[in-house]
Amino acid sequence: MRRGGAAGAGAAGSAMPGLLLGDEAPNFEADTTHGRIRFHDFLGDSWGILFSHPRDFTPVCTTELGRAAKLASEFSKRNVKMIALSIDSVQDHMCWSKDINAYNGGQPEEKLPFPIIADPNRELAVKLGMLDPDERDKDGIPLTARVVFVFGPDKKLKLSILYPATTGRNFDEILRVVDSLQLTAYKKVATPVDWKPGDSVMVVPTLPDEEAKKLFPKGVFTKDLPSGKKYLRYTPQPE
Repeated sequence: MRRGGAAGAGAAGSAMPGLLLGDEAPNFEADTTHGRIRFHDFLGDSWGILFSHPRDFTPVCTTELGRAAKLASEFSKRNVKMIALSIDSVQDHMCWSKDINAYNGGQPEEKLPFPIIADPNRELAVKLGMLDPDERDKDGIPLTARVVFVFGPDKKLKLSILYPATTGRNFDEILRVVDSLQLTAYKKVATPVDWKPGDSVMVVPTLPDEEAKKLFPKGVFTKDLPSGKKYLRYTPQPE
């Protein structure tokens, strides 16, 4: 994720700090629909996903949060804590939550399975580099982009995806990415293109063949290539 870009309210012309892979999450405090939090305490020893939204009561955001709510149990199974961010107040978030729950076909309750951070001054959005320079509100201030941050139990950023405000996210893909991140964090493998849980994975290039055979008793299979190089090494997904 780039560090430069459009500045937020009160920071015109300055660069957005943002986060890079491997950076530790800032231990910010914030008001949310589940009460006040300190981010590191909120994460605890879990993985975490922070996803931002341009603002409350907007159509794409409503569909996204509805889908996120439906998948909350899937993220929980993976020991992932979810938290959203939008620039409006906690009271607005709670009122909006009624619409989101109704969109999902449920009761219009004020809370979702995860908290929504209030960021009315865009201070956190600026700090994390979440602003979209091409989408602005009626006052000409950049909207918050659709950012996805995934943090590991060590509080470090493992993945970032940045969507413009006009494009909704695919939460099934985010769930797939979490599966890949967790698998590759603990096993010496990588996941190939279009990988899904249960598919074969790839042995990392730094692992010698003999060690790979010991680590992966189900077998290591190499694809023959015109170059003669044996770098496409597959193995069934380890447990």
